Amino acid sequence: MLNANTAIILDFETTGLSPNIGDRAIEIGAVKIENGEVTARFQELMNPGQRVSGFIESYTGITNAMLKDAPPCGEVMDRFADFIDGYNLIAHNASFDQRFLDAELHRISRKNSGQFACSMLAARRIYQDAPNHKLGTLVRYTNISSDGVFHRALYDSEMTAKLWLRMLNDIESRHQMAVIPFKLMQKLTKTPKHAVGRFLQCW
Repeated sequence: MLNANTAIILDFETTGLSPNIGDRAIEIGAVKIENGEVTARFQELMNPGQRVSGFIESYTGITNAMLKDAPPCGEVMDRFADFIDGYNLIAHNASFDQRFLDAELHRISRKNSGQFACSMLAARRIYQDAPNHKLGTLVRYTNISSDGVFHRALYDSEMTAKLWLRMLNDIESRHQMAVIPFKLMQKLTKTPKHAVGRFLQCW
């Protein structure tokens, strides 16, 4: 049984919202946690083979000049596939990152063997009183220390990892749970908000 405190938290920065309309990854950042401790990090820019828009440059701080000499997506994603091999994966708004991960790996005939969980959906169940469930808002809501810039992949991964571990700690303390399986967190994200307390008590 894989525990929720051992996984890889990842974040993509991209040229747009969907690989289905030709958008590509431009940066990947990831943090590996094992038994609740950060043991490794991965961060690389990648050249998508297309110019990024002014909006994306402004939003991410990643410019066309920065990407010009970056290695191509396939090269970076091949290394990243090795990094995540054998681990479950977590992302904030995971459906977005999973789409890009699957699309970029498909291009190089690689696959991801891990399962995904979404920290945003989990936070909606655990922190129902939060003003909203954007990553920056949740970091402030839970009093997690932060001193970087959001919308860069590694920093967002670092903050998501801290948020994920805070959620696990809160569940453990509220419900006297010594071990939280990854599968529990996956099921929690699909549990109706009003039923969360009962779900955790009965697990």
